[in-house]
Amino acid sequence: MKIGFIGLGNMGAPMAANLAKSHEVVGFDTIAAPAGLTLAQSAAAAAKDADVVITMLPNGDILRAVAAEIHPAMKAGAIHLDCSTVDVESARAVAAEAEAAGLSAIDAPVSGGIGGAVNGTLTFMAGGPAAAFATVEPLFAIMGQKAVHCGPSGNGQAAKICNNMILGVTMIATCEAFALADKLGLDRQAMFDVVSTSSGASWSVNAYCPAPGIGPQSPADNGYKPGFAAELMLKDLNLSQMAAEAVDADTPMGLAARDLYAHFVDDEDGRGKDFSAMLPRFETRKRS
Repeated sequence: MKIGFIGLGNMGAPMAANLAKSHEVVGFDTIAAPAGLTLAQSAAAAAKDADVVITMLPNGDILRAVAAEIHPAMKAGAIHLDCSTVDVESARAVAAEAEAAGLSAIDAPVSGGIGGAVNGTLTFMAGGPAAAFATVEPLFAIMGQKAVHCGPSGNGQAAKICNNMILGVTMIATCEAFALADKLGLDRQAMFDVVSTSSGASWSVNAYCPAPGIGPQSPADNGYKPGFAAELMLKDLNLSQMAAEAVDADTPMGLAARDLYAHFVDDEDGRGKDFSAMLPRFETRKRS
């Protein structure tokens, strides 16, 4: 396939580089020059004549602006594959605009972080027409290890938002529990050995433990240098609350997690740290 790739940042650049090993990729908007890519002078130029145009952008407003630029430049029947994490409303609006322009659209946000982008082990949650999903599925296989078709347009974003709301809540609970265990005199390794094989097990404990030196290697073992930054978790939790308000859903734990990460990022020293750095935060706090 001929692929246009717009948004070659920390995630997009390695994703595009992996695709360029077996496809022709024309890129735009880069902080680097990924190997194997031809760089265009504009988003529209990168989209011209492409079979699939992939976008990896920071938010819904930017996605809408880029879509307005690239859709008129794309050839009939091409697919706009958006891998950004944005609000559901923006994803569905862009899909409707693509359809009106004679295109197809898939919203497919990712899970797996920078390491997953580099190693080609991302998980994609996709919304959009089944036929378009089938066309881009081989690209998912290059960039990741799993792709799930979640239904119509916007459902990929819905799945990502719900997944990351769970992640944000469980990481806070994990950090609270380890800090409590410390103050109760419980050895962290013993804590991990019990919880990781008991009813408290979760991805936050078993695969991404926030306690340094415990469990598989995680950002906690690297001074909480982010694999998934706290400000990105805050972004996703904000999206979850936007979605909850739009459909009148009661999400008290998601709201509480959003507020805690907002305080951590905006008022404390959480910006630029991994989202699991909530553990040292709780270690130093007393009951209020």
